Amino acid sequence: MTSKHIAVLAGGFSTEREISLASGEGCAAALDAEGYQVSFVDVGYDIAEVLAKLKPDVAFNALHGPFGEDGTIQGILEYLGIAYTHSGVLASALAMNKEKAKKIVALAGVPVAESLIVDRRSIGNAHPMAPPYVVKPVNEGSSFGVIIVRDTGEQPTRIFGAEDWGFGDSVMVERYVPGRELTCAVIGDKALDVCEIITAGHAFYDHDSKYAPGGSEHVVPARIPDDIAARIKDLALTAHREIGCRGVSRSDFRYDDRAVGGGEIIWLEINNQPGMTPTSLVPDIAARAGMSFAELVRWIAEDASCPR
Repeated sequence: MTSKHIAVLAGGFSTEREISLASGEGCAAALDAEGYQVSFVDVGYDIAEVLAKLKPDVAFNALHGPFGEDGTIQGILEYLGIAYTHSGVLASALAMNKEKAKKIVALAGVPVAESLIVDRRSIGNAHPMAPPYVVKPVNEGSSFGVIIVRDTGEQPTRIFGAEDWGFGDSVMVERYVPGRELTCAVIGDKALDVCEIITAGHAFYDHDSKYAPGGSEHVVPARIPDDIAARIKDLALTAHREIGCRGVSRSDFRYDDRAVGGGEIIWLEINNQPGMTPTSLVPDIAARAGMSFAELVRWIAEDASCPR
């Protein structure tokens, strides 16, 4: 048993609210079973006032998406002087911005796909890049708003001009990389096993395949050559360090094993606050390393500090 009081921050007001609630509920239950004093906080705009009254020893950040992962809540916690989990203000802001994260890791020698940032409203009938390419919101997670444009017959106006888009007007257009969907978790300063994600009936690892039961299969360790796995672990750890992440992160990759010369490995993005839902990847990867869900959650909580 421990007298440490942990406030689990979840919910919030991003598009990933429901995912965050699922992550937070699982983590709160695990922390409670581990003997911590737990307060579950559904985060609203009064979060600073709520935390000032609660006075927790640790804020366990289970928020996802803008506000929760982009340095905003981290800044509030720094101001309040509350120890918190995962990455700090600057690393969170960089990791959440796909363009800036790519530039940083590319300078460190991590291979990335060619991309450009465009204002979606400025796209007419000409493709901004030769298909196939991927359209991504710059500051969203959980594959919200991700579209694959596979051929020149698809109309850019229809893709980029949708009135119900809802993910900001600045989007990343990135060369589509075929191949296998791989991910690697970093805990502390150690890269764990590489996981291959096999989607069931989905064109890519989209929102439904991430969170619907049976939407994807997680193969840990990935069935790839040892040298490729070692390379991906090294790249994931490099990305974690160069962006300045703390605690747990997860880097996503594409591996095209059909490419000449041993295959092409491309780093896609880093998740500085990976999901902790029943279908999430990091708990599966940690389990393979011998760390139960409860042990993983306890490790994250005990790693908390301020400043980060």
